Amino acid sequence: MLEVLNLTKNFGGLFAVNDLSFRVKQGEVVGLIGPNGAGKTTVFSLLSGFLKPSRGSIRFQGQEIAGLHPNKTAARGLVRTFQLTSLAGSRTVLENVLAAHHLARKPHILSTVFRLPGGGRAETVIRERAMEGLGRFGMADVRDEIAMSLPHGRQKALGILMALCADPKLLLLDEPTAGMSGAETGEIMSLISRIRGEGTTVMLVEHDLRVVMGACDRVIVLNYGNKIAEGSPEEVARDPEVISAYLGFEQSGGARNG
Repeated sequence: MLEVLNLTKNFGGLFAVNDLSFRVKQGEVVGLIGPNGAGKTTVFSLLSGFLKPSRGSIRFQGQEIAGLHPNKTAARGLVRTFQLTSLAGSRTVLENVLAAHHLARKPHILSTVFRLPGGGRAETVIRERAMEGLGRFGMADVRDEIAMSLPHGRQKALGILMALCADPKLLLLDEPTAGMSGAETGEIMSLISRIRGEGTTVMLVEHDLRVVMGACDRVIVLNYGNKIAEGSPEEVARDPEVISAYLGFEQSGGARNG
């Protein structure tokens, strides 16, 4: 589904991502991990079109997408979430999901606004799909609550639901369990499994290694923008270079952004 070859991104003399190559197969859940500053979020920004690579190739379903605008990348079926939830906080849960459906189907917005033929029917279908999604995510009971009043875990789940409104073939989840309690983390892990079961391939950046071990089929490990390991969660957990990278970061006592 996704083939990345020699992907490189440099900012001046600093290589945030350096000669990175990997593949993601349809139906997989793939984790992208590494110490803070390893380049994980930069990789997601390159894949989703928010950054242009300095060089290298990104092929999605056989088509080159490197450098495409994010809306064109999303239209092809590659959609990402962000570390911080991008909700309309003063709007209700249902209004957020309706907005996500409208953004994914721009022609319907014009039909609705200008009362063109089919506009009313399109609005009805979108509302039905929104309610169906809330039901699948166990959120129908909070549809009329203000989004930012929800617990952190439910806000994250709502953000994932909104991304799914674009019908992604590959969903990039950027730190989906950040700041969550153990119970909330378990709910997101179950949600990831359900999303994969419904046919969406998933790639995630995650710091919680319990999530990586429990949710991922395969793991890619970065350090200073370079791939240092790839394999099953069990294999990378035993890799001496991976252990050294994590221990070295912990002993340095600092956090590098990225």
